[in-house]
Formats: sequence, C-alpha cells, structure tokens
Amino acid sequence: MTEPFYRFLMTLRNPNDHGELATFAQNAFLDQSFPQQETDFDELSNYLELNGNYLPSMDVFDAAYKLYEERRS
Repeated sequence: MTEPFYRFLMTLRNPNDHGELATFAQNAFLDQSFPQQETDFDELSNYLELNGNYLPSMDVFDAAYKLYEERRS
C-alpha cells in the first residue's frame, strides 16, 4: 500500500521552519479539507489549483511531490 502524500507532507511539517516546503506542509495540515488519503498527482494538483490559496506556487507542490516520489521508490 502506498503512503498517502498527506502523511509524507506531515514529515516535512515544521512550524518553526519558514522554508517553502515546510510552510506548504504546515498549511496542508491546517486545511481540514486537504485530501489525506490521496496518492495521485493529478487529483492532488487539481485540488490545489482549486483550493490551495495558501500555496505560494504550484512549483512548491511539484517539488514536494517529486521528493515524495523519490522516497517511495
């Protein structure tokens, strides 16, 4: 079974770290509607394009997802 992207993001979450990935993870943690079981890039990307007002740019999501994919393999 594949680890959900949300669980991976929570490993990056650090409220004291103001880097883009940590900030994205912290904001995803605070977003109660963030898909917590999702592993599909397209579904997550679509969600964030519609609901990710807190995301500085999709480049941050792309970087996080690339790191997620690297750790899964």
